[in-house]
Amino acid sequence: MSLHGKRKEIYKYEAPWTVYAMNWSVRPDKRFRLALGSFVEEYNNKVQLVGLDEESSEFVCRNTFDHPYPTTKIMWIPDTKGVYPDLLATSGDYLRIWRVNDTETRLECLLNNNKNSDFCAPLTSFDWNEVDPNLLGTSSIDTTCTIWGLETGQVLGRVNLVSGHVKTQLIAHDKEVYDIAFSRAGGGRDMFASVGADGSVRMFDLRHLEHSTIIYEDPQHHPLLRLCWNKQDPNYLATMAMDGMEVVILDVRVPCTPVARLNNHRACVNGIAWAPHSSCHICTAADDHQALIWDIQQMPRAIEDPILAYTAEGEINNVQWASTQPDWIAICYNNCLEILRV
Repeated sequence: MSLHGKRKEIYKYEAPWTVYAMNWSVRPDKRFRLALGSFVEEYNNKVQLVGLDEESSEFVCRNTFDHPYPTTKIMWIPDTKGVYPDLLATSGDYLRIWRVNDTETRLECLLNNNKNSDFCAPLTSFDWNEVDPNLLGTSSIDTTCTIWGLETGQVLGRVNLVSGHVKTQLIAHDKEVYDIAFSRAGGGRDMFASVGADGSVRMFDLRHLEHSTIIYEDPQHHPLLRLCWNKQDPNYLATMAMDGMEVVILDVRVPCTPVARLNNHRACVNGIAWAPHSSCHICTAADDHQALIWDIQQMPRAIEDPILAYTAEGEINNVQWASTQPDWIAICYNNCLEILRV
């Protein structure tokens, strides 16, 4: 899709509800496609799949499907070559894997770790392993992380059957776990980190789950809500505290001491996204309506100011940097999705 002829810098889509979860499709043949999750404080929620129409250069809703409760995170299968089925995952009460067709999206499997209980501990987040797309990790308010194995089964007729099983479940924190992310270090398959209500960042290795490493603890023991690994340099990760106005950059080689603090936001930060193609650029987004892009090359010298700032028309609650097209960042605020050329 060549949008360069049009040279529009911003494309906007208005959903019929507040948008919370949102992410870019990764497949090479579906470039300007995103999934959006509604945030409605009741059982009935929705997910929409939207795409940029080349002719009109407007976003078009291609598909809407029902989702129980708001989805806390949404991700497309990290399949840059387009060799796996076109799958989408959402977390909420459970982890669900959906299969996307041109006309409809259907539930492929529901991954439930509490087989013997009516109670389910809601999932706060999940991550899909880029090196091995058959691995996913979920984080839960029940203090655990679960690593799931996915099987794309034999083709029966024209249907690939997708199923999943628990590879391992571990108590990751003393309190609720709020986010999980696989690291690209050591082959990119076995290392992951998590953050939670106990204010710590912990790192795990699937090959040695008997111990974990605490990389950082918030000085005030404020809950840490998000973590995000640098896409090019696996030594760096970013995290942020609940209601915090700054993003902390950590270096795993120097535990417990931030190498940088990005603190120009004037209200609480809601989202962090590293550039897919550069080790020194990161975007942060906050309730002050701002999306800021930072160049952190100067570390460990203080990073005073962002290099780019965009002001949206509302509090930005999510930001995603497109992994397959690094010129584009997506943000959402209120009921709007915007993609910005950077």
